[in-house]
Amino acid sequence: MTIGRLEVERTIAADPATIFRLLCDPRGHVAIDSSGMLLSATGVPVTAVGDSFVVHMDREALNDYPMGLYDVTVTITTFVPDREIAWTILGQIRPPIGHIYGYTLVPVVGGTLITSYYDWTSIDPVWKDAGIFPVLSEGALRATLGILARTVAQGGISASAP
Repeated sequence: MTIGRLEVERTIAADPATIFRLLCDPRGHVAIDSSGMLLSATGVPVTAVGDSFVVHMDREALNDYPMGLYDVTVTITTFVPDREIAWTILGQIRPPIGHIYGYTLVPVVGGTLITSYYDWTSIDPVWKDAGIFPVLSEGALRATLGILARTVAQGGISASAP
């Protein structure tokens, strides 16, 4: 772990392709969110760097900034099928923050070792100087991996999910 980056890992009893498929689906992001901020998503599963989708958010779940309901655009920055996916977020805030969220997946006996990371080492100096990072805790990343494990064990997300 470095200053400006959080990482947590967990072994999940599923193959990397199954987990990666869920992580590529905008609805998957909503389904596994532990913060409570992600309400729904609009878009199709991503397939490459540069792909994007919209997430409808509610900051009240964190009770830190009174932003109300808002949308962010998730843009894929790393895409290595069944191995790694990462993205940055563009929302209402200017200048754009520039933080990265991502997952790496490594096949292991019994499933996949998945690492969730949250990196703010290259954020805009305006936000570095504000001293507000990390916004999410290591515990939130760990909780999301727990929800991911449960979601995969239950067969992923349903076709009727928003």
